[in-house]
Amino acid sequence: MPADRSVVPLPAMPAPEALTARLTRWRFWLGLGLALLLAALLVEAAHKVMTELSYGAVVAAARATPAGVLLASVLATGLSFLALTLYDRSALQYAGARLPYRLVAQTSFIAYALSNTVGLGVLTGGAVRLRLYGAAGLEAGQISRVIAFNAVGFTAGIAVVGAAALVWRAGAVAGMLGWPPDLLRAAGVVTLLAAAAALGAFWRGGTWKLRGWSVRLPSASLAMQQLLISALDVTAAAAALWVLLPAGSVAFPTFVGFYALAIAVGVISHVPGGLGVFEAVLLLALGQQVPADQLVGALVLYRVIYHLLPLALALLLLVAASWRRGAATPLVRAAAALSPLLLSAFTFVIGVLLLVSGVTPATEDATAHLQRFMPLPVVEAAHFLGSVIGLALLFVARGMLLRLDVAWWAGLVLALASLVLCLPKGIAVSEAVLLGLLAVSLALSRRHFNRRAALFSLAFSRGWLLAVAAVVGAVAALLFFVYRDVPYADQVWWQFEFDAYAPRSLRAMVAVALLTLCVALAHLLHRAPPPLARPDAAALAQAQAIVAAQDSAGAGLALMGDKSLLFAESGQAFLMYARKGRSWVALYDPVGPREAWPELVWRFVELARESGGRPAFYQVRPQALPVYLDAGLRVYKLGECASVDLASFSLEGKRRANLRHGVARAQRDGLAFEWLPAGAAGPVFGALQAVSDDWLGQHQAAEKAFSLGAFERGYVERQPVAVVRHEGRIVAFATLLVTGQAAEAAVDLMRQRRDAPKTTMDFLFTQIILQLKAQGVACFNLGMVPLSGMAGHRLAPGWQRLGRLLFNHGENFYNFQGLRAFKEKFDPLWEPRYLAAPGGLAPFLVLSDTAALIAGGWRRVVSK
Repeated sequence: MPADRSVVPLPAMPAPEALTARLTRWRFWLGLGLALLLAALLVEAAHKVMTELSYGAVVAAARATPAGVLLASVLATGLSFLALTLYDRSALQYAGARLPYRLVAQTSFIAYALSNTVGLGVLTGGAVRLRLYGAAGLEAGQISRVIAFNAVGFTAGIAVVGAAALVWRAGAVAGMLGWPPDLLRAAGVVTLLAAAAALGAFWRGGTWKLRGWSVRLPSASLAMQQLLISALDVTAAAAALWVLLPAGSVAFPTFVGFYALAIAVGVISHVPGGLGVFEAVLLLALGQQVPADQLVGALVLYRVIYHLLPLALALLLLVAASWRRGAATPLVRAAAALSPLLLSAFTFVIGVLLLVSGVTPATEDATAHLQRFMPLPVVEAAHFLGSVIGLALLFVARGMLLRLDVAWWAGLVLALASLVLCLPKGIAVSEAVLLGLLAVSLALSRRHFNRRAALFSLAFSRGWLLAVAAVVGAVAALLFFVYRDVPYADQVWWQFEFDAYAPRSLRAMVAVALLTLCVALAHLLHRAPPPLARPDAAALAQAQAIVAAQDSAGAGLALMGDKSLLFAESGQAFLMYARKGRSWVALYDPVGPREAWPELVWRFVELARESGGRPAFYQVRPQALPVYLDAGLRVYKLGECASVDLASFSLEGKRRANLRHGVARAQRDGLAFEWLPAGAAGPVFGALQAVSDDWLGQHQAAEKAFSLGAFERGYVERQPVAVVRHEGRIVAFATLLVTGQAAEAAVDLMRQRRDAPKTTMDFLFTQIILQLKAQGVACFNLGMVPLSGMAGHRLAPGWQRLGRLLFNHGENFYNFQGLRAFKEKFDPLWEPRYLAAPGGLAPFLVLSDTAALIAGGWRRVVSK
């Protein structure tokens, strides 16, 4: 019954909970307000561009930039990326790890080159760090702290540099924004004072705590070092753009402040690379100080120098690592395995450039040469096919991300074809250089694209389709900007002349738009997947042989027969999975030899996506995380799994006094332990059934499934069963999952009568552990404690902070702390378990569907 609010006051909500509740309540409106603000910013900037610019003036301004200025911009870019390598070095120091600077510099450069261009820096750059630093021996927790420390350091650097610029040049900034100088100067001073106060807190060191939330503070020297590195990075990056502007148009300190603001707004927008948003902020801020055509020309050159050039260099680094087959160290293999990720990003960028090239005219000199040496039909065909190839590369990039062999072939063929078309299309030399780099990189990376699939069966996510649609829309807008002075009429479409670039671009753009629409409709109207097939007797026998030959006890749940099985092509490995709604959930890591895992993961991801579903892997171990990251999934911590090292377990000593006394008390209470080997439970099955029925009735629960065993005769009799008798009557039992390698055993079903003595479960578990130790089993898996071990400090991801909150205050839903306390009695080792799933809302939807799979339906989730 609902509480009487007029009588029973609500308890005061702790500060973190109140903050979380407010953010959750207002998140939609805050996001909507920010989106509307950014949209208005873009519209205003676009209007300014459309009214004050001409395409010819922008091209002329970019081409008029002296070579010395371009070199200065490249040098400033190099200094910025050097500072970014120092980001990682100081972050590793904070995380308590030491690695060679050469490795740190290579990892940092590749990660930032990718994240600066593609965006989503924590995700794309994080995947690079997790693979390379992981191959160098760092643990996932250390790498997470490195990523978080970098993010905080970057934010602090932007804030401090921007604040210093405001204090120094408040008058100039106020003149551009129309705001009071004193207000801007005061805001800068407050920010700098806050930074100084933070440094003072760091000087004391220790751990900062607030109502269960804690964060280990860096030392003052490390914080100051990181602040200086951030200032160097932001200043150098700003200089890379500032030197491209007309000399004397805006003072450098003033420009740095606006640059920091533009970077911050671009990051908040979550637009890849801040494209459009970054430019919009600078156009609004500097539009009155710098001629618009020169400003836009400088922005275009900046994108090429600061974003495209490092991405191409990072790709060359990875391709070179891929080619070094003789030095097959784990680190080299890890670096080489990242090449499909960068090739996918580079292919997408090349596709965008080809589409842009298709809606912009060639130079007058190029047109004159084409008219002299090329037939008009060849020029028309090259222009049209170049745009279509650009669109195709946007879709092929998706297949490269999934390491499909057919995507590799398609990318190589399309790159070579477009390379040939560069000459008749407009003598596009720079375009030819980039296409040549793509073709060479693909040729040297062939062995990493080993996934077999049909290109036309590739499923595109809604996010990918939206990204392609956004690119096509932006290119269409660019077309109308470039040819805004052309009088559009019916006859324009059918003009075929060497200098008729507007009709040529219109025809190509219409084809691109129609093809995009066709691909989107084909995937949105995809047929519903057929029901999943349960394994037959032959499949279960094959799975049983694989389970017996490996060391993960939980793999025995495949023998329940309630999950579908996906076998590797070799037949020596499999994964078990089920489907609920649109969620395809694989339980645990694949079962079998490690070398077969990538194939199974990729096949499962493709199978789910081809059916319009969301692939996920439930309770995977940290050692296998790179396999899931390579498949384009993200990882979310679920909790921690407890395992007892049986070789060192004993009831002797002071630490085991409570367990020893508990066993002695249980024996005095008349409890006796009995071990039934696999196949020996038949004579007592009726008694076990009675215990199971009493346990289900006591808890008003039904049989579970998926990640838990169910009490079924055939399944129970295949397992060892541990029994506790009280005065000769069975009062409790547990079934065990044991591998043939004796590497691990795990508890499966665990049930007791309601009238069993209170010491029964402690006695049962202790005797199981001693029995398994006597049999030579290496470790005993006590199972996972959900949400255990979640980080609660400010640097932790929001997912873990929410989990920590639920673990500490969610006793009304589940006894998280009580479950951990019970398992702590046996002094286990704790290892994290993760969910690998797509991003966004997918993890919450997957976990909801997984709960329904375990409970046997949504109704049982609610009613137990």
